[in-house]
Amino acid sequence: MQTISNSALADDAAYFAACAKAARRARYSYFTQYVIMDGELGYLAVDEGDYSPMPMEMVDRVVYAVTGLLDDEI
Repeated sequence: MQTISNSALADDAAYFAACAKAARRARYSYFTQYVIMDGELGYLAVDEGDYSPMPMEMVDRVVYAVTGLLDDEI
């Protein structure tokens, strides 16, 4: 039987929490929401609009993205 460590479970929980936060933020944003992996802080949800253009060192750590859902073209 394979067991999963508490740190792996916590890592998964942090990842899914950051993805959920990015998805919530995307509903009210024109910008793509990214989840990035940070070695010290874990997973972070960031808004593309806060980092225009986004530094390559951040782009390299993107693990998930949600397109912003606001649209003025309606």
